[in-house]
Amino acid sequence: MKRMKLSELTGNEILAQSLMTWDYQIILPEGVVLKKEYISKIEEMGILEVYVKEDQANEIAILKNDIEKTIKRKVKSILERHTYQNNKELQGLTQAADEIITNILDEKEVIEKVFDIRERSADIYEHSISLSSMAILTALRLKLDKSVIHDIGVGCLLHDIGLRYTTLDYEGKSMEDMKPEALAEYKKHPVYGYTSVKDEDWISDEVKKIILYHHERLDGSGFPLKLKEAEIPFSCQIVAVCDAFDEMICGIAQRRSKVYEAVEYLKSFKNVKYNGKIVDAFLSFTAVYPAGSHVLTSDGEEAIVVSQNKDFQDRPVIRIIRDKNGQKLKEEKILDLVKVLNVYIEKGLE
Repeated sequence: MKRMKLSELTGNEILAQSLMTWDYQIILPEGVVLKKEYISKIEEMGILEVYVKEDQANEIAILKNDIEKTIKRKVKSILERHTYQNNKELQGLTQAADEIITNILDEKEVIEKVFDIRERSADIYEHSISLSSMAILTALRLKLDKSVIHDIGVGCLLHDIGLRYTTLDYEGKSMEDMKPEALAEYKKHPVYGYTSVKDEDWISDEVKKIILYHHERLDGSGFPLKLKEAEIPFSCQIVAVCDAFDEMICGIAQRRSKVYEAVEYLKSFKNVKYNGKIVDAFLSFTAVYPAGSHVLTSDGEEAIVVSQNKDFQDRPVIRIIRDKNGQKLKEEKILDLVKVLNVYIEKGLE
């Protein structure tokens, strides 16, 4: 699956994700062939980009698409009905977290796989579900207790509830570019969220801390309390790593980044801002170049990532589509970069 701008479409691409209205009415279903007249109509609706299928790409997602959509509908419905200190309906999020955990565990050899996590738009509900999935999988790899994993799942679904009490436009806007008053307001959202649920006895203290501490950093550079490593619970440190990554690839309060850029960011601040053990666990299942990505090899050839290699997240199986002179290949050329050691991926391509 590949995200493409409408201006890049030439027609006859196959839609990889259904196009829906805000209330989940299907405009075009997954699998439809995008004829040129469809593209014009989509553009008129203000949709700027779509996901199309990439041939021979074997994508592996943490949650299956239909399951993620079902959980997203439930989470969106619960959170949109929520008002300040009217928290009874939020209890439904505990069931949603358990559904995520159950579906992850239902995946065969889930602990052994490398998953294709890809950049996408800054939908706050999708962000919460993806964060929950990634943090749960990280906690499973770290062999944490089931009750802690459950709290992490619930905490992730609730972590940004404080953003509902702000009127800020944070999509694709870097914190560095925010006006001082807007930045100050944005940095209060963990406090707003915590305050709204702190008296609820059905929410564990662990979940409440995740809501309040998910932007704290080990070196004290986070917010809102500027805590240091010893003051930040381990579960909150897990959420912090996964949240930082997902915010980068979504473009939440920053410019949207490619997956490989977010991976490099975590590596750069490992044992500085983020717990090194957690970063290693997270990166152990995260493909640097998701299936369907266009990449440039060290030989100057353009390729598409076909599938991943366990334990070698930056050395996938690729299909060469253009030679170093930019000419299309007439015959199929597949390289497994674990076996072909003198070739590596130079960079990702747009």
